[in-house]
Amino acid sequence: MATRQRHLLIKNLLSRYTLRRLNSAPSSISAAASPPSDISRKPDPVQILDLDDVREIFSSVPTLKLVKSSATLHMAAVEPLVDVGNWVMNSRAMEVPVVRESILGVVRHLFYDHFCGGRDLVEVGRTVSRLSDSGLKAMLDYGLEHATDNKSCDLSLKVILDTADSVNSHPSSSVSFIVVKITAICPPRLIKRVSDLLRWEYKNPSFHLPWKQKALPIFSESSPLYHTTREPEQLSQEEEHDLELGHQRLQRICEKCLEVGVPVLIDAEDTMLQPAIDYLAYTAAVSYYKGNEPLVFGTVQAYLKDAKDRLVGTKKAAEKMGIPMGFKLVRGAYLSSERRLASSLGVESPIHNNIHQTHACFDDCASFMLDEIANGSGAVVLATHNVESGKLAATKVTDLGIRKDSPKIQFGQLYGMSDALSFSLRNAGFQVSKYLPFGPVDEIMPYLLRRGEENRGMLSASSLDRQLMRKEIKRRLLSTIF
Repeated sequence: MATRQRHLLIKNLLSRYTLRRLNSAPSSISAAASPPSDISRKPDPVQILDLDDVREIFSSVPTLKLVKSSATLHMAAVEPLVDVGNWVMNSRAMEVPVVRESILGVVRHLFYDHFCGGRDLVEVGRTVSRLSDSGLKAMLDYGLEHATDNKSCDLSLKVILDTADSVNSHPSSSVSFIVVKITAICPPRLIKRVSDLLRWEYKNPSFHLPWKQKALPIFSESSPLYHTTREPEQLSQEEEHDLELGHQRLQRICEKCLEVGVPVLIDAEDTMLQPAIDYLAYTAAVSYYKGNEPLVFGTVQAYLKDAKDRLVGTKKAAEKMGIPMGFKLVRGAYLSSERRLASSLGVESPIHNNIHQTHACFDDCASFMLDEIANGSGAVVLATHNVESGKLAATKVTDLGIRKDSPKIQFGQLYGMSDALSFSLRNAGFQVSKYLPFGPVDEIMPYLLRRGEENRGMLSASSLDRQLMRKEIKRRLLSTIF
């Protein structure tokens, strides 16, 4: 490159970097990334995770990608921008084709490309290859969240089956899970009806559900049941038929994933729908597994007050039945809507009262599952953006003598977020996956909007990432100049 061109490039990058530093938030990690005040965290004498060496952390990330990621995360952390984005996406302006196309074009270049894997399996394949080159795996998630009828459920099923079929075309062992949203293969209105019936059966065990199949425990004594205040009507013949179709779609997915050798991860939703989602997940888990390894992983959201009780109850029941059961542990993605609903009904929120209690619950659930794995039972995906939780779990894995590359434990973060934690865990020898949603931009909008809402005021992982990214960008620029 000519000297003048190099100087212009350096000047341009320095200007961008300086502007971002001036516009960025103060360099402090928010409460969401700080250790829980009520947990005794064991010191890490060997420093299993190194978050100080930014050169090593971001060694696999090109500079332009690093600059763009830092800028995108900064914009995603600006609350007024999130508010405007939500307002625009839900406004009538989106009904005007030219306006809709323009807005979706902007969204794609600013946020979609950062948080999503691509519009189709071809684009996803390129993203998976890049992740594999950097030592990370992918959880492939067709991002459609709510199908409206059996036709749209069948279309979702086809994409999910095609996704599973594509696994062998990716680099070896680069895909860790096929993610399934039950609301994409069974209509949400039916999921809600089934959830109401399951809640009522738990309240009144004499209440008979003729369609119910063998599953694992769904509720605990601390589970929220306020969604169902009176006895619901039994499913009609048509609804029973549609529920059976939902079972069959999930069975086909399980059979395909057994064939290609990749497990299934069932995503969670809000408490209004979650009982039926767990029911379908656990009926599949009872029927499909690979020797001593689970094929189906359910999701437990640690921001729910009953999370630990349900996790322990389900895990112990599976062990008693001789069924290997896997779980993904997350903090949760429906905080605002859960609290609004509980408040409107005049009942106690199912969500922990503060972030520290959520941290404590996540760490407690993780500790329980690691103990179970050390004793030869179960598997877990620790899906966390919280650095302290990552350090705590990594230390316990080492203390318990569990192999870091054991197929029964891995860490996960959302694609486009917490890259510093992902790369640090990778560098320490752990298996790390990125949750990779994909699909047409307009179908993925609910996911992107929820990411913005979920991260409002607590984009701690982004805050840390941005600090470390800026540090590495500055180091690279200075090393180029001098």
